[in-house]
Amino acid sequence: MESISKIVMIVEYDGTGYGGFQWQSNAPTIQGMIEESLYKLTGKSIRIAGASRTDAGVHAKGQVVSFTTESSFSMEVWGRALNYYLPRDIVVREVYEMGDEFNVRRNATSREYHYSIINNKVRSPLRGKFSYLIAHPLDVVAMNQACQVLEGQHDFAPFCSPTKKTTMRNVFWTKVCRDLDWITFKICASSFLPHQVRNTVGGLVRVGLGKMAVEDFKKVALSGQAGVVGPMAPANALCLMQVQYPNFSPDAGEKDENLYS
Repeated sequence: MESISKIVMIVEYDGTGYGGFQWQSNAPTIQGMIEESLYKLTGKSIRIAGASRTDAGVHAKGQVVSFTTESSFSMEVWGRALNYYLPRDIVVREVYEMGDEFNVRRNATSREYHYSIINNKVRSPLRGKFSYLIAHPLDVVAMNQACQVLEGQHDFAPFCSPTKKTTMRNVFWTKVCRDLDWITFKICASSFLPHQVRNTVGGLVRVGLGKMAVEDFKKVALSGQAGVVGPMAPANALCLMQVQYPNFSPDAGEKDENLYS
């Protein structure tokens, strides 16, 4: 009887041409492409799990996925072979073998997202695909003051559509950084509600443009009223940067020195 292994991979992707991470019957997805590549490699249908279900058009630098298999390839072979079959906008960066008790979603302690804004009157052909162009000057100081209200455990119903599921989330830290005309909103939390980050950015942009006072943003953020923060910012500027675990990180365990691509 063959032994079963749990394989964990760090995956990077450009989500532009996909309907999100999670498999769909009517659109190409990141999950679908990885599972198709696994089938080409092993000849077996293998279902993967992802740490974060990124929306349509959202990117990832550090998505974490896992699957179980009876195939006994080395970690290097898994990486190189899957990258041979995957399209150019998806790549496996690192591969590890973990114990069966490892759960890619439940064991995650934090997820970090970055949202990129070009604050310039002129669009950027090189950077525009992965950023949100805002022509009028943004007040980054006011945006940082506003996003302080997000930190801690709160009801984040104002940042998502009405839902019967719990809307309590724990945000560890947030900040807005400027480098010339490049502004990045960074947020790290235990987990996120659907569209939470993009609605947050939409509200913070209103603050930065002077269309909403910092105190007014804080009031609606703490109101508990569903869907009152926004408007939702475009998906193309959002990226999942990394997922953290108490018993696993890309810097721990065995790792090949060479990229698999």
